[in-house]
Amino acid sequence: MFIKQLPIRCACTHKSDVRSQFAALCYRVVKNRVEILMITTRRSGRWIVPKGWPMDGMTPAECAAQEAWEEAGAKGYAHDHCLGLFSYNKMLEPEAVLPCVAMVYPIRVKSLANAYPEMKQRRRKWFSRKKAASLVLEPELARILRDFDPKYLK
Repeated sequence: MFIKQLPIRCACTHKSDVRSQFAALCYRVVKNRVEILMITTRRSGRWIVPKGWPMDGMTPAECAAQEAWEEAGAKGYAHDHCLGLFSYNKMLEPEAVLPCVAMVYPIRVKSLANAYPEMKQRRRKWFSRKKAASLVLEPELARILRDFDPKYLK
């Protein structure tokens, strides 16, 4: 599956200023329709996908699966195929931002836990690909969500 990657925009002066993260595109197929699990941010409450920092001893897909569990209570199969990248600015403080690039890995969700680490800090909800894409601010992520088709995964 090839999703056309949009150019990444980065408001930084040096490449070393950019941090890498791994994101989870959590999905399920219901009645032949793909649904994407979205979560809210802690501060603003806007809709995003689970994402987080690299972890020692874990592959990028395993890191994405770990974030899916911690932030959304999602358990499932993590594909090692990166779907694409998106850039965003992580707010550290009211006036401090950290430019990040997140690599997106698909996670086929098998179950959702009733209790998970960040359950009191976030909401989660299933959306169609089109609706999920319309909710995010990052154009690269919107394209990945809209164009995602699990039938092309190995």
